Amino acid sequence: MKSKDILLIVLLFSSYFAIAQTAYTNFKPGEVWLDDKGNAVNAHGGGFLVYDETYYWFGEHKESGKMGAKALVGVHVYSSKDLYNWKDEGVALSMSNDTTSMLRKGCVLERPKVIYNKKTQKFVMWFHHELKDQGYKAALTGVAVSDKVTGPFRYINSMRLHPKVYAKNFTKEQQQIASLPLKEPVKPNHKGFAGVHMIRDFETGQMSRDMNLFVDEDEQAYHITASEENQTLLISKLSDDYLSMTDDYVRVFPGETNEAPAILKKDGKYFMFSSYTTGWNPNPGRLAVSDNMMSGWKALENPCRGSEEEKKTTFHSQSTFVIPVIGKKNTFIYVGDRWNSKDLGDSRYIWLPVEFEDGIPFLKWHQSWDLDFFNK
Repeated sequence: MKSKDILLIVLLFSSYFAIAQTAYTNFKPGEVWLDDKGNAVNAHGGGFLVYDETYYWFGEHKESGKMGAKALVGVHVYSSKDLYNWKDEGVALSMSNDTTSMLRKGCVLERPKVIYNKKTQKFVMWFHHELKDQGYKAALTGVAVSDKVTGPFRYINSMRLHPKVYAKNFTKEQQQIASLPLKEPVKPNHKGFAGVHMIRDFETGQMSRDMNLFVDEDEQAYHITASEENQTLLISKLSDDYLSMTDDYVRVFPGETNEAPAILKKDGKYFMFSSYTTGWNPNPGRLAVSDNMMSGWKALENPCRGSEEEKKTTFHSQSTFVIPVIGKKNTFIYVGDRWNSKDLGDSRYIWLPVEFEDGIPFLKWHQSWDLDFFNK
């Protein structure tokens, strides 16, 4: 072998290990984020769990190319002590090769979220699930469980929500109005009587698409999801073991087209980031507040501050989670996805500090920032 060839090989290996061992000390929203192996972090639509003083990042493993919207691998998980540097922990929930499985390769699995049940000492994952080759009409939510935080998670089942049970705040009068004959058929994005989709899906169960989970201080867990053809949000209380739904649920902002909900709680108030519904394209950010997870939600102004372009696109992102920072009370990080519709596998992550003014959260663009921001 020629000396030039040897030198080239040495340089290539040196470059590889330099990349693989990159140590981050700050956040750079929108840039490629490498894990401990030198690969781009692949955890889109993600959720975060703080367990044993460690952060765990669960998200959709997306392949590049035309199959990027399909679940071919599963839910990837990473761990970190500092939020900057992430260790690849492998696939927490794998897609099945069994063609009879609802969770077969090629289905749609989005927005996985994991919570820990202190009573059962189990890790519980919920996610948005669509059946293979059926588009988005199934509108299911799926659940899986594991004894270990990084998995493997065991898939339990997928379901519609609350069959034959109306939301607690869907009154008799509303039911009667929603049941009146319509001049046009019920269809996606229909903006007629709020509640027509709930009536339509009463027997089979309500739709569930973009979803999130939130565990309150009393360990009550909530499932928050876009429903009724993405026209209305539903908030449901989970069972004590977090593995199923109770029939205690409410409709939030009926007919107002919300998706991508993400919750934080500060000083006794609940805040919810969400978005409008424009597919993979970004849109203006939305924010709501309540003193109670199950009632009283009020819409606030767009939480984004900056140029008109930044405000109308939420800094070219869509909300997926709000991370509470370990050891820093009332300190949160907004996490959004910057979807690349031409190559979903190359979608990026937008992390921004959640700032507060008069008790209300807002977001501003930071090209580069670190956790010392919260000490200022």
